[in-house]
Amino acid sequence: MIEPLLPPWPERSPGPKPVPDRLCLQGILFVLYTGIPWQQLPLELGFGSGQTCWRRLERWQKARVFDQLHRLLLAELNAAGELDWSRACVDASHVRAKRGGAATGPSPVDRRKTGSKHHLITDGGGIPLNVITTAANVNDVTQTLTLVDGIPPVAGRIGHPRKRPDTLLGDKGYDSNLSRKELRRRGILPVISRKGQPDIHGLGMLRYVVEQTIALLHQFKRLAVGWERRLDLHDAFASLACSLICWRRLAKR
Repeated sequence: MIEPLLPPWPERSPGPKPVPDRLCLQGILFVLYTGIPWQQLPLELGFGSGQTCWRRLERWQKARVFDQLHRLLLAELNAAGELDWSRACVDASHVRAKRGGAATGPSPVDRRKTGSKHHLITDGGGIPLNVITTAANVNDVTQTLTLVDGIPPVAGRIGHPRKRPDTLLGDKGYDSNLSRKELRRRGILPVISRKGQPDIHGLGMLRYVVEQTIALLHQFKRLAVGWERRLDLHDAFASLACSLICWRRLAKR
């Protein structure tokens, strides 16, 4: 599925013959799963050096390969009837960023140590639709509309590609009258608990799927701790992880 999305190499490129794309992809996946530093990627595995895989990841991210792969897998799931557009769930989770870099800041839940935050929106079944990385001190509510607007148009069914759920479920961290107004303007019903009032009855039983997907996302050790100083490379890993979660759901079906 990913091979047709990869940008071709020039026919007459200077230097030695490049490492095959398949081996570089395996090296990138090895780093994503294990969290191993690039410079410690074992040469005996045949993936090339860590620098080779790092540069290939950078090249593919510039070509938006991983975003296209994620959209393709979402279309496959939509065609199979696996996407639940009746509701979407939002949540966020903190990760430590030991090397600092872009999209990092003092964490209010980790004694102000440098960290980042993954903001995630899923469908009603926990399939990741969009993920955003920000500094750890960014409020969840500020990313609500960005998450919703960042859902790609998903094909796979007759008619126009869909990108809007019917309802949006969120906890009190997403309580905002402005967000509610903007969601309704987009044709989305906000189901968000209000601060200072009891939680909406039964809301937790519906939105647990986004917490489950965040746990799956952080099983990839490269994302459980923010090692990448460059935000574009971290986003590449996040998109690839979302694609793998979608692929597992598709393969399981």
